[in-house]
Amino acid sequence: MLRFTLLALCLAIPCLVGCTSETPTAGDAEIPEAAGGPKPVATDAEDYQVLLKTTKGDILLEVHPEWSPRGAERFKELVKEGFYNDVAFFRVIDGFMAQVGINGDPAVHAKWKDNNIMDDPVVESNKRGYVSFAKTGLPNSRSTQFFINFGDNSNLDQMGFSPFAQVVKGMDVVDSLYKEYGEGAPQGRGPFQGGIVEQGNAYLKKEFPMLDYIKEATIVGEEPAKEEAKPEAEKSDEKAGEKEPAEKQPETKDAEKPEKEAAAKPEKEAAAKEKE
Repeated sequence: MLRFTLLALCLAIPCLVGCTSETPTAGDAEIPEAAGGPKPVATDAEDYQVLLKTTKGDILLEVHPEWSPRGAERFKELVKEGFYNDVAFFRVIDGFMAQVGINGDPAVHAKWKDNNIMDDPVVESNKRGYVSFAKTGLPNSRSTQFFINFGDNSNLDQMGFSPFAQVVKGMDVVDSLYKEYGEGAPQGRGPFQGGIVEQGNAYLKKEFPMLDYIKEATIVGEEPAKEEAKPEAEKSDEKAGEKEPAEKQPETKDAEKPEKEAAAKPEKEAAAKEKE
């Protein structure tokens, strides 16, 4: 059965007991935690910034590993992999939050959707501009989806949503993301997560053409990993490309023939005169 990651919605109809979709709501019982609650993880990782280039403009996030070590590490891993490139803000609810993180290529998303990380304690609160991973009502269910809070959603703190980053520039861009589709199906008329997982961006482009997207996500000050791995191969390709034109010059060779023939004519004419 498909796993769906839906963030808690304060005013939504409570999820039925035993439901498998990841839709914790304010009306649900408290989300179960792992035995003893999530254990803190010591980290000496430094803060870093991620630039989200979106269809509405740039959003700059500052990630704090000390807030949510596992969340910050997973986010960096996904950004470096290019996972968030061309990915839609598929669930944008006015006054609540903007959710993103299902890859537009079903094959790519399939590799990550069940690759969960363990919970982190909630150190910071889900205030305006703070960023957390989405999760189900089950412990250790964070994978790839994250959300940016539009307002003060501190009620999510007790449910285990652990902020790992904050918007430091571009909150006006976040506010401008297209939100008319609202809540996702079946509760609302927005995209159905199962449709995105199975059909990717093809489904979204056809049925929900107004959605905004992260065009590219990059770590500030770092070159994309894929670009760093190519220099030698690119040089070889360039050299091969330089040789090709030199080898394939039929026009030049054809143009030389008349000159050679012209140069040979005087000798032939002289030989003919001697015979006469």
